[in-house]
Amino acid sequence: MAKGIVIREAHFPGRAPIEAYGNGGFRFADMSNRGSLLCLPSGIHGWEPADPLALTVADFSKLLAEAGKVEIVLVGTGKDLRPLPAALRAALKEAGIAADPMSTGAAVRTYNVLLAEDRAVAAALIAVD
Repeated sequence: MAKGIVIREAHFPGRAPIEAYGNGGFRFADMSNRGSLLCLPSGIHGWEPADPLALTVADFSKLLAEAGKVEIVLVGTGKDLRPLPAALRAALKEAGIAADPMSTGAAVRTYNVLLAEDRAVAAALIAVD
């Protein structure tokens, strides 16, 4: 007997440009996602960092698991640019991933360009209103 609605982790199994952002979410591949996104070679994942204002290494565990396929991660830090914590920068560097924090809007635009160039890019995008 059914136990009600089953909520699964948000995941799109492919790479796609981000078509729009704002109002607390993103639109891509003719779909939408409410909340933040982690765009990896394995696909686009719903992403909920524990504290968007204080990102941690644990928030990037899926990215670090795919480190061999990623050269650069664009980190959309919301409406404003915020530096990445030293521990996170060090973990990404140790994994061979360059990190570039910027506003979410700038990260979306840059991600789309690098994706179109078929670059080994990932993006961690914090949703903005």
